[in-house]
Amino acid sequence: MRMILHSEPDFSLDGIIHERARLAVLTYLAGSSAPRVPFTELRERLDLTAGNLSVQLRTLEQAGYVEIDKRIIGRKPSTTVSLTAQGQEALQHYVAKMEAILRKLKSQPAQL
Repeated sequence: MRMILHSEPDFSLDGIIHERARLAVLTYLAGSSAPRVPFTELRERLDLTAGNLSVQLRTLEQAGYVEIDKRIIGRKPSTTVSLTAQGQEALQHYVAKMEAILRKLKSQPAQL
């Protein structure tokens, strides 16, 4: 029987969130004072194409991290995005893991 004296921290990251554009979307939504953010605002502020943003939002929606609301307002389509409670929790968990990785790296002696 093998005893483990110390365990290494779990540094696995959520692959859904770890992609740059999806991380940017979740971070933007989490930092917004508005409960729903227009698709056009996300596209412009994050400098993404409409197609790329749509693909990333679909992935986040399938994971349960965002909710997408599409409506017609005065004959014009309007799409807004909001962060779900599950998405907020997943982002907080992701950030905590990144902080743990940084702490671990800082605590190790530099190797040449």
